[in-house]
Amino acid sequence: MEFFTKIAFLGIGLMGEPMVRRLLAAGLPVSAWNRTFSKAERLASDGAIAVPNLEDAVRDADIVISMLEAGPVVGAVIDDALPALRQGTLWIDMSSTRQSEAQEFHARLQAAGCRFVDAPVSGGVGGAQAGTLAIMAGGTEADIEYARPVFEAMGRVTRVGPAGAGQVSKLCNQLIVGGTINIVAEALLLAQAAGADPTAVRAAIRGGFAESRILEVHGQRMLDRNFLPGGQVTTQLKDQHNILAAAAAAGIALPVTSLVTERYESIRDVYPQADHSAALLALERLNDGQRVGDAPDQLP
Repeated sequence: MEFFTKIAFLGIGLMGEPMVRRLLAAGLPVSAWNRTFSKAERLASDGAIAVPNLEDAVRDADIVISMLEAGPVVGAVIDDALPALRQGTLWIDMSSTRQSEAQEFHARLQAAGCRFVDAPVSGGVGGAQAGTLAIMAGGTEADIEYARPVFEAMGRVTRVGPAGAGQVSKLCNQLIVGGTINIVAEALLLAQAAGADPTAVRAAIRGGFAESRILEVHGQRMLDRNFLPGGQVTTQLKDQHNILAAAAAAGIALPVTSLVTERYESIRDVYPQADHSAALLALERLNDGQRVGDAPDQLP
C-alpha cells in the first residue's frame, strides 16, 4: 500500500464532505480547502487540516482531489494551483465535466510535470457517506493503481480508458439515470391517472425486468413527494447538456436524451435546487396538474 504524506481535497460540498470523511476514516492525511472556508473547517474535528489558501492546500501534496461544480470551475482552480504543485503530483478530478475539458486538464497538468486522472462518481450522497461510490477512472493504469488506496476508501474504482474516458463513462451513467427517472415518473403517473394504486404498481413490478435502483430509490421519492436534493435538477441538466455535447463530438444523435433534456429545462427556473426526481413535477405540469398521490411536496 502506498504511503501518502498529504492528500489535498478541493471542494467541500454535498459530495465532498462525506468523501473526505471516508478518507479520514481510512487513516489518510487530508488537507481540505473550499472557497467558503467554514465548510472546510467543519472537517477539522474529524482530523482534516482545514486550509484557507488554495496554494497552501496543494503545496507538497502527493495527490490533489477536486470535487467542484463544473468544468470551468475546475479549470480556474487548476490554473490558480499550478504554481504551488510539485513535480509528479497526481491530480484526480472527481467532478463531472465534459470529456474535452478533462483532456484539456490532462494536457495542462502534464505540461507542468504533473499527472492527471479524471474519476467522476455515481452513487449520490448516500454512496459517498457509505463509501460505496462507483468511480469511473480515466488515466494510465499506473496512476490509477498508485491512487487505489484513496479510491477504495470512497468506493469501487474501474479504469475505463485514457484521460477523458472517465467523463464519458459518467455521461453514460447520467444518460441512463436521467432517462430512467423520467420513465419511472411516467409509469407512476399513468398508474394514478388510469385508476391503479401507484404504490402497489411499483411494488408489483419490482423484481421483474423493470427493476432498477432508480425505481427503488427515486420511485419511492416520487410516491413520498420528497424532492429535497440528493442530485439536483441543475446538476442533472448540466450533465444532459454535456451528454449532448459528447454525442455531437462523436457524430451521433441521441433523440431520447434530447427529450429528457427538454423535460429538465422546463423546470430549471422553477425547481433548480430540487432533487432530479422532480422530473415528476415537470411531467405533472405537462399534464395540467394531474398528480401522483396526495402527500404535500417537500421542496428545498
